[in-house]
Amino acid sequence: MPATIVLGTQWGDEGKGRVVDHLAKDADFAVRFQGGNNAGHTIVVEGERFALSMVPSGVIQPGCVPVIASGVVVDPKVLISEIDMLTERGVDPSELKLSANAHVIMPYHRKLDAVMERHLGVNNIGTTRKGIGPAYTDKYARQGIRIQDLYDPKIFEDKLELVLTEKNKILTRVYNQLPMEIGPILEEYLAYAERLAPYTTDTSLLLFQGLAEGKMVLFEGAQATLLDIDHGTYPFVTSSNPTAGGALTGSGLGPKVIDKVIGVAKAYLSRVGTGPFPTELHDAAGETMVEVGGEFGTVTGRRRRCGWLDLVALRYAVRVNSLTEVFLTKLDVLSEFETIKVANAYTSLGETYDEFPRQQRVLYNCAPVYDEVPGWQTDISAITDFNDLPKEARRYIEYIEHRIGVPIKWVSVGAERSQLVVR
Repeated sequence: MPATIVLGTQWGDEGKGRVVDHLAKDADFAVRFQGGNNAGHTIVVEGERFALSMVPSGVIQPGCVPVIASGVVVDPKVLISEIDMLTERGVDPSELKLSANAHVIMPYHRKLDAVMERHLGVNNIGTTRKGIGPAYTDKYARQGIRIQDLYDPKIFEDKLELVLTEKNKILTRVYNQLPMEIGPILEEYLAYAERLAPYTTDTSLLLFQGLAEGKMVLFEGAQATLLDIDHGTYPFVTSSNPTAGGALTGSGLGPKVIDKVIGVAKAYLSRVGTGPFPTELHDAAGETMVEVGGEFGTVTGRRRRCGWLDLVALRYAVRVNSLTEVFLTKLDVLSEFETIKVANAYTSLGETYDEFPRQQRVLYNCAPVYDEVPGWQTDISAITDFNDLPKEARRYIEYIEHRIGVPIKWVSVGAERSQLVVR
């Protein structure tokens, strides 16, 4: 029963979309198991760019069934717009499967997300304001509305009336906002239900049966390890579990089905939004990473903060996910540098840390302890054989492997699907 998890090892934006696109050519199912449309995956095929936030990246590969599992929170409007976009651009999304148990992002979730962030001011979390956090909050408060509820208008109306009464009190009394009316929401979401009916099913059963038949399942994580609600840099995290364990709870399968756990790591580091970032650069090197790497969010367009690779954090991702191998992305961006730095430890409050510190006060005061390695300063974007890479690039890859204890099996040297070194 071959099942593989692909997940981010840093703060997201590692290039997971192109990784899933590459691996999905051998997969029968590509499964999104958590998050919502706050995570964008970008795939470039023969110069054509596809930006997805709800439909799994595996949809671009013919024969791979995209699955949105129970752990995802779904904005129906966004999902339908992506289905329509793919159809218009010649990609067939008709095999998409959507879990009936997935929770729905409602208009009040987006409204609350926006006003709460504004209310926090300088202490805001840096969310995408798309309602993901409030939707997960309702899920765990047992006030959520699921996809299956949309197919029973009476149940849907009763649930919506109950929860909207509470949300309107919060909106009007706490945030001085106008209340939301139930009628337009009912009409809008029942129309969405009609559009999504052909895709809605029991995805846990579908995947279980597929694995029993020997089919290959690829789990596609959104966000990344350091944004995990339990294991990330809390409170500057997402509202779900993008770590390996989340693939199981989010899809409704057990741990015995997993064969490989592939961690995606950028050859340098970036994060969007607020929160600690020990190797962040505020100099010309950081600007080069932003410009050459195109470091602007797929969903929000926000400029990403950039810095040198952090092996303390990467070793932490290896540990909490039981990584079996690593896919290193954007190595070509480092071709700009004569010397490359890598953080192999931290110092904080008079102590040295080789492992990722869990205390927020310690992490906020961390300064990186760098090793320096020589750069290669030559174009590597057309190279497909590891032995053809400059010796400095090979040594950089081997240095990372040695420090994290996990083999690097793939290296991307450009945004195109074909710009890849397979070891």
